[in-house]
Amino acid sequence: MYLHIGGDAAVRDEDILAVFDMDNATASHITRAALRRAEREKKVINTAEDLPRSFVLCSDGTVWLSGLNPATLLRRAENETYE
Repeated sequence: MYLHIGGDAAVRDEDILAVFDMDNATASHITRAALRRAEREKKVINTAEDLPRSFVLCSDGTVWLSGLNPATLLRRAENETYE
């Protein structure tokens, strides 16, 4: 199955390691450093039209920035049909 994370992007659910709230997660200097590293390695993909509200970390190291709330992504992951 795929999880629609906003914009025109969908990620295979088996590739998702974690979904983070952007505000809470970026309070940590370790998370900010990890995001900077992913950015340097060109592994950050921004699907948010405005400011991202969450980010999805995948098993290949790709970080998807999403304009959707993490709770919305969780609901979508729990449902069989994504709206």
